[in-house]
Amino acid sequence: MSWKDQLKADSISWLLEDDASGVRYLALRDLEGRPPGDPELMAARRSAHLNGSIAAVLREMDPRGYWFEPGPGYLSKYRSTVWSLCLLAQLGARVDEDERISDACEYLLDNSLTGNGQFTISGTPSTTIDCLQGNLCWSLLELGFEDRRLETAFDWMAHSVTGEGIAPMEEREAPIRYYAGKCGPDFRCGANDKKSCAWGAAKVMLAFSRLPGKYHTPEIDRAIERCVEFIFSVDPADAAYPAGYAEKPSGNWWKFGFPVFYITDLLQIAEAMVALGYGADPRLARTLAMIRAKQDEQGRWPLEHDYAGKTWLDFGPRKQPNKWVTLRALRVLKAAD
Repeated sequence: MSWKDQLKADSISWLLEDDASGVRYLALRDLEGRPPGDPELMAARRSAHLNGSIAAVLREMDPRGYWFEPGPGYLSKYRSTVWSLCLLAQLGARVDEDERISDACEYLLDNSLTGNGQFTISGTPSTTIDCLQGNLCWSLLELGFEDRRLETAFDWMAHSVTGEGIAPMEEREAPIRYYAGKCGPDFRCGANDKKSCAWGAAKVMLAFSRLPGKYHTPEIDRAIERCVEFIFSVDPADAAYPAGYAEKPSGNWWKFGFPVFYITDLLQIAEAMVALGYGADPRLARTLAMIRAKQDEQGRWPLEHDYAGKTWLDFGPRKQPNKWVTLRALRVLKAAD
């Protein structure tokens, strides 16, 4: 059965409507499959950068290349440089459409990335975490930014997953080691009671899925295998991953949202797994069925988790059909087909 036959109604036409959101551009690109030079696609992309949500975020950027305040850009949530770039990547922004985006990416690398490849909260290696590393590696690739330092970031990320060449955090004199936050291989995180964090794993997987094959190293391929092994260690639809200090998995797993920052939903797990080639894997079947079941009679998905009032703009009322969430769901169903 075709992915379009899984829809209760034609929601693609809804996403292709002209509006101020910029969804039309991504629907043309990802659902219609328009080629890069298609005139209608190029016009929609330009409009998104000049008039849509992308333009709204860029208006808030300091000319020197950052948002909110100078420095590594993690704080304040969710208007600083880290979150603004993550948001721009999800909105479809591209460096070749607006040079300010390239300036911001360069600023981020200069202020947040260490020489060993860790993206950090404070600018020092001790404040790296999987969700931050994965989010930024994915975002910079999605924005179309190219820099040799990204190779170092992906190399660190791969080794941090497998543990190869990284000393335990207790070995304080080691040149490369784990710390209290990113405290061990297999996504172990201090914020998750030193247990493996599936939110972090989802971000790392998504970043690896976006990395072109020509940049894959044996270490990266081994890390991807570890990612897949961890995600499929339980049925993703149950999200029964180590919950740290909680007695059960976060309810946010089942609330599909936009944008997606460090909190993760099952739709993002599916995004990563289908991008890595596991769309037909029976271990993902219940998750895909759950995604299909969330659509309404018009083939649209509601916004269930958001950051209203916390980032530069809002993306629609909660519990109502939402173009951005519907776009996310349709991408997954198409890729899994």
